[in-house]
Amino acid sequence: MPELKSSDEEPTSEKPRDKKRKGDKPRDDARDDAPWGLRPRDLTPRQIVAELDRHIVGQEKAKRAVAIAVRNRWRRQQLAPDMQSEVTPKNILMIGPTGVGKTEIARRLAKLTGAPFIKVEATKFTEVGYYGRDVESMVRELVENAIALVREKERKDVEGEAEERVTERLVDLLLPRPASLQESEDETGRRDRSRDRIRAKLLAGELEEGKVEVTIEQRAVPMMFTGGGLEQMDFDIQGMFEKILPKHTARREMTVAEARKVLFEQECEALVNQEKVNSTAIGLAENLGIIFLDELDKIVASESKGADVSRQGVQRDLLPIVEGTTVATKYGYVKTDHVLFIAAGAFHRHKPSDLMPELQGRFPIRVELSDLTRDDFIRILREPKNALTRQYQSLLETEGVAIHFTDDAVELLADYAFRVNQTSQNIGARRLATIMERLLEELSFEAADMKSGKVVVNAAYAKERLEDVTADEDLSKFIL
Repeated sequence: MPELKSSDEEPTSEKPRDKKRKGDKPRDDARDDAPWGLRPRDLTPRQIVAELDRHIVGQEKAKRAVAIAVRNRWRRQQLAPDMQSEVTPKNILMIGPTGVGKTEIARRLAKLTGAPFIKVEATKFTEVGYYGRDVESMVRELVENAIALVREKERKDVEGEAEERVTERLVDLLLPRPASLQESEDETGRRDRSRDRIRAKLLAGELEEGKVEVTIEQRAVPMMFTGGGLEQMDFDIQGMFEKILPKHTARREMTVAEARKVLFEQECEALVNQEKVNSTAIGLAENLGIIFLDELDKIVASESKGADVSRQGVQRDLLPIVEGTTVATKYGYVKTDHVLFIAAGAFHRHKPSDLMPELQGRFPIRVELSDLTRDDFIRILREPKNALTRQYQSLLETEGVAIHFTDDAVELLADYAFRVNQTSQNIGARRLATIMERLLEELSFEAADMKSGKVVVNAAYAKERLEDVTADEDLSKFIL
């Protein structure tokens, strides 16, 4: 969701723990036990770790930590409503160098649980009063994600009725109803039989190439708010313009097949109860939402001035969000008390203890991810469901070219990746993507002209294409 700033914000430099906003409404915990429609999947920690193992090599401690955190969300839903409000999530801080799996663990976890999830970078935020993103925008983005999840579920529930309505609208377009309501019984009967025949042909797909005129609604946007300007508007102002701007309609001629898609979207939009979607999404975001806050170490203020001036302020602004506050969105008020925050950072120059003590306390679970070894690289190339070797095999199969990676080639690629990481910047598993692209660059270029064939990538093949680069340390810094 675009950055939105509320004019009711108060400066966060004053007692961040007591931060309150004008307009915050007192709320009870009734939503905690409300049926939001989407519930956490009943997965045991062992099942969660096993699923993560299919995509991520190693990092067992981090996998166990997030698995327990997710299971605790399910456990919380089994409690009595009064106890639910007391159980808060145990936020996690993952510490480790780049490319070892921090982001991938969070991303796969969100897909696995089906919970609202967003990934944000702490460096994108600035203290209130500086140009940049407001920390509260992460909560609004989370709600937008939840809205999309709930809308998808609601759409599936109304698809059957929407298809029936589309058929009737297409019948009306192909055989318009008479302007006069005065018809004889014979005329009415003939018209009904004609409509039945057209309906049957539509259902049989016999009229897909026929032409019809469809009315499409378009909303005007004032020129001064086009582009990024509209995204930066206060959400109240944006909502006001959405209501007062005139709606323009245009009639377009298209085939029945094209019209069916347009009308289906219109009918789904009409059948979905937006108020229900908003209410359900807010409950879902509040109780199951996950915010992955990357590069947390980059907001640690150093002794230098200039660019660091607002980093301490970002921490102060972030503190009430993580502790639990109420954020105003255009869909309603959202409490962050039970949102799970997973933060990550390399912490090369700084330590977690350099963060504000209050912010440190909101991430009680610390997990250190280890550097990847040569054996880890071998496993990354072989084991995951989405391994790079499988990705390239699938890509080139579309050209009729089959690739086979021998064991000695995989070991050599892992060795190259490990050595380059040690002698230059360590970018973790991302080094494999660089090396694989270099290795298969020529084949990827020629594959379309080969039409078909089989290529065996062995150690000799890899050495021929990588040896010169990896042997020259200075060259490898630029190319690999």
